[in-house]
Amino acid sequence: MIGLGTWNVFDVSGSRQDGPRAVVESAFAAGSRLVDTSPMYGRSEAVLGRVLERSGLRESAIVATKIWTRSPEEGREQLARQLELFGGRVEIEQVHNLVAWREHLAWLEPEVEGGRIGMLGATHWDQSRFPELVEVMRTGRVRCVQVPYNPIERAAERDVLPLAEELGLGVIAMRPFAEGALLRRAPSDPGPLRELGLASWAQALLAWTLSDSRVHVAIPATSSPDHARSNAEAGNLPALDGEGRRLVEGLAGTR
Repeated sequence: MIGLGTWNVFDVSGSRQDGPRAVVESAFAAGSRLVDTSPMYGRSEAVLGRVLERSGLRESAIVATKIWTRSPEEGREQLARQLELFGGRVEIEQVHNLVAWREHLAWLEPEVEGGRIGMLGATHWDQSRFPELVEVMRTGRVRCVQVPYNPIERAAERDVLPLAEELGLGVIAMRPFAEGALLRRAPSDPGPLRELGLASWAQALLAWTLSDSRVHVAIPATSSPDHARSNAEAGNLPALDGEGRRLVEGLAGTR
C-alpha cells in the first residue's frame, strides 16, 4: 500500500487547507488509505483531522500518528487531542523516535485494550538507533515499526526487516524518496521504466520499496494532487522482480 505523509506539506494555515484536502482526495481515489502524521509536524494533525472529516474519508482512513514527548502526562494530552481530531480512535499510535518508549507503552497499552487505539508501533529515522528499535520489537509490545527504506538507505535490511518478518510485525517505510535526494536522480531516458509498466521515476522508487515483501506501506509526502494520485497508483502495480529492483538501483546510482 502507498500511504500519504503529512510532514511539511500539511503544516499550513486555515486559508491554505484546500491544498491538503485535494491531495488526500486524490490519493484516496487512487487507493491510498493510510495517512501518517505526528505532533512534531506542527499543524499537520489538526489539518489532517479536518480534511478527513470534511471530505467524508475518516471512516475509510487508517490514521497513523505518534506520541512525541518525554512526559507521560503530556503524552496523554497528545492522545486526548488526537482522539478529538480523529473521531475517538487512532488506528496506529507510534512512539516517535523511541522517545521515552518504556514510559509511554505502559500507559498506551490500556488504551488499546479500551479500543481507542488499534495497534502500537515505534519509529526511528536514525540507523544508529536501530539496535534500540530491535530491542523494542523483541518485547512483543508493538505490532509495527516505521523506518527509512529506499535504494540509498538500506540499513533496515540488516536487522529490522528480518526481525519484523520473524515476529510478524508490520513495516511502514518512511522517506521512500530519501527526502528528495532520489527524485533529483531521475533518469533522462524513461524507456526502461516504461518497460516495467512504471509511469514515473517516483513510481519506480515506490515500487522498489514495496517489492520487498517485508514492507507493507510506503509513505511519500507531496503537495501536488497529481503526484499524490500517481504515487498511490504505484501501490496497485505488480511487484518488481529481482531484475526490476536491480534496474532501479542502477538508475539510482547504487550499483
